[in-house]
Amino acid sequence: MNIRAILDKIDQGGFALPEFQRGYVWNRDQVRRLMQSLYFRYPVGSLLVWETPTSRAVARGNQSLQTGSVKLLLDGQQRITSLYGLVRGRAPAFFEGNDRAFTDLFFHLEEERFAFYQPIKMRDDPMWIDVTELFQESAGVMIQKFMRDPDYQERLTEFMARLNRIDQIQEIDLHIEEITGEDKTNDVVVDIFNRVNSGGTKLSKGDLALAKICASWPEARRQINDYLEHWVAAGFHFRLELFLRCVTTVLTGEAFFTALDGTDNEKIKAGFKKGSKHVDTLLNLIGSRLGLDHDRVFGGRYALPLMARYLEQRGGAIADPTERDKLLYWYVHSFLWGRYAGSTESTLNQDLSLIKETDGGLDRLIELLRRDCESLRLQADDFWGWSRGSRFYPLLYMLTRVWQARDWETGIELKSHLLGNLARLELHHIFPKSLLYDKEYERWEVNALANFTFLTQDTNLKVSNQNPADYLAAYADKDPDLLSSHWIPMDPELWQIDRYKDFLAARRELLAAAANNFLDTLYRGEMPEEPVETPVVEREVVAIPGGIAHEEEESRLLETNQWVMKQGLPGGELSYELVDSESGKCYGVLDLAWPGGLQEGLSVPVALLIDEPKETENAANRAGFRFFTEVATFRTYVEQEVLGGEEA
Repeated sequence: MNIRAILDKIDQGGFALPEFQRGYVWNRDQVRRLMQSLYFRYPVGSLLVWETPTSRAVARGNQSLQTGSVKLLLDGQQRITSLYGLVRGRAPAFFEGNDRAFTDLFFHLEEERFAFYQPIKMRDDPMWIDVTELFQESAGVMIQKFMRDPDYQERLTEFMARLNRIDQIQEIDLHIEEITGEDKTNDVVVDIFNRVNSGGTKLSKGDLALAKICASWPEARRQINDYLEHWVAAGFHFRLELFLRCVTTVLTGEAFFTALDGTDNEKIKAGFKKGSKHVDTLLNLIGSRLGLDHDRVFGGRYALPLMARYLEQRGGAIADPTERDKLLYWYVHSFLWGRYAGSTESTLNQDLSLIKETDGGLDRLIELLRRDCESLRLQADDFWGWSRGSRFYPLLYMLTRVWQARDWETGIELKSHLLGNLARLELHHIFPKSLLYDKEYERWEVNALANFTFLTQDTNLKVSNQNPADYLAAYADKDPDLLSSHWIPMDPELWQIDRYKDFLAARRELLAAAANNFLDTLYRGEMPEEPVETPVVEREVVAIPGGIAHEEEESRLLETNQWVMKQGLPGGELSYELVDSESGKCYGVLDLAWPGGLQEGLSVPVALLIDEPKETENAANRAGFRFFTEVATFRTYVEQEVLGGEEA
C-alpha cells in the first residue's frame, strides 16, 4: 500500500494505534533522515499491523474507527506519524508527543538536502522549500516562483524534477505484514510487539500491565494520568508504574504485575479507586505525622505499595494510633536503609508475604529490617552524608518539623504548616558556604548534612552569611533553647571557622541521639497527636527552595528540567540514587538523571552533574550514564542529538 493511501486510511479510521503503544518519540534528526532516505528511494522498512474487528479494537486517542475491521499499527508508528505530520501539516488523531519533531522541515533545491527551518539562514534564500507546503500545494505551484526569475530559467526542468520527487514520496509503496486470527489476543499481540521492538521502544513492565488493562478498559490510561496530576498539584511526582504497583498489591497482595492477569474489569476499576484513596491517606498521614509533605523530602516512595496493602487489609484506615505510628516507624527505616532501592519487585513480594496474616505483620517487617541492617539504632556516622541527595536528608527535615525545633527569630515551632512569602521553611547552612570556601574546605565538607538546618525564609535572610561565632552567640544570649532545638553544639569554641570539623562531629552525635529518641517515641506510640488543619493532598503546595547542595544549584537544575519538559521530553529525577544491585547500597547520587534516556529505549541513560567530585563522575560512568557537567553543553546535546535541531 502506498503512503498516500495509508494516510487516507488513517483519516478514514482504517488505520489506528493500539492503546498499549507508547507515544511519539522520534526527534528531528530521525525525521530528517527518513525524508532523505525516501527522497533517494532507499528502503525504509515494512509495517506490521494487527487486523482486528473494530468492535474489539482498543485504539489510542479519540479517532473514529471504520466499521468492520481496523488495522492497528504495531511497527512503524514513528515513520507513519512523521509522514502524516509532514504531509497533512498536523498530527494524527492518535498522536501523543512533541509535534515540533516534524514541524517546519525544508528542502534545499540546489544541495538536495533536508533541514529544519532556521530564520537567519533560510528566509532570504529561495532555494529552501517548505516540505509541508509542497505536499499541500503540489510541485507545479511551488515551481512558479522560479518561472518568473530569469536567473533560474535554465534549471527549471531540474528543479521541477526534484520537487516532483518529493511530492511523489506519497506514491511509494510500503510492504505491510498483517497479524490476523481469533487466536491473536491482546496479550499475544503485545508480546509480538515487544519482540519486534526489542531494539526500540520496548514496553516496560508497567506499560505491559497497563496494555492488558486497557484491552478491557480503554479509559484506564486517562484515569491514571488524572491521579498522577492530582498528586503533582499536591507536590508529589509519581510514575505510572508506582501507582499500578499499588493497585496490584491492593487487589492481589502480590508485587508482580502478572498477578493481575485474569482480573475482571470491574475489580480493576475498584482497585484504581482504592489504590488512589490509600495513596491519599498515606500522603496525608506521612505529611501530618512526619512532616514529609512535599516531593523533595519524601523518601521511600516504593514503600507505598506495601503500605497501601496494609491499609486495604484494615478497610482503608488504621484505628489504633500505636499501630499507625509503628507502621510509620517501619516506613522511615525502610527508606533510611534503602529497603526498596535494589530489586524492588522481589523485595516487595517478600515483605508482602510477611503481612498476609495480619496479626504480627508489622513486627515481622521490622524484625526483617533489623536482621538485614544488623541494627536499627542510628549512629553519628550515619549523618556523614552530604547534599540533599543523602537518604538522611528527609530525616533531618522530619526532625525539624516534628521534634520541637524553633525558628531563631520568631521562636515559633517549625512543625506548624507555614504559609506566606517570608514564612516558608528554607535550607540554611549553619556555617556559611562563602566563609568555608574562603578557608578552602571541599564542597562535600561545605555541604555536609550536619551543616544543614531549616529556618523560615525571613530568618534565613537575616542570618545570611554571618560568621556563626557571632550570630549563634547572639541567639544563645536571646534564648539558648533556640539553638539546642536545632541540635547545635552549645560550646562556643565549636562555632569558630577553624573548628568546623569538630562542630560537624559534635552535631552528628546530637542528631543521632535526637533521631533515635524520636524513632523510639514513634515505635512506642508516644508521639503526641497534632490536629491536621489541611490534608496534604488538598493543600496548596508551598515551595521549599534550596539546592541539591545549595540554592543556586537547585534553581539551575529545576530550570533545566522545566526546559527539557517544554521540549516534549520526560522530566528527569532529582537526586537519583545509583544502587548496587546485589547489596542494595547507594554508591552515588546524580543531581538530575534520566535512567531510561531522554527517549526511553532509544537513547542512553543521561545525567547532569553540577560541581560534583570525580568520584560521582566515576560512579555515573560505571552505571553507564552519559553525563554533562555544564547546563549549556547538556542543552546542546538535547537540541542536536535528541531533538536534532541544527539551530543549536
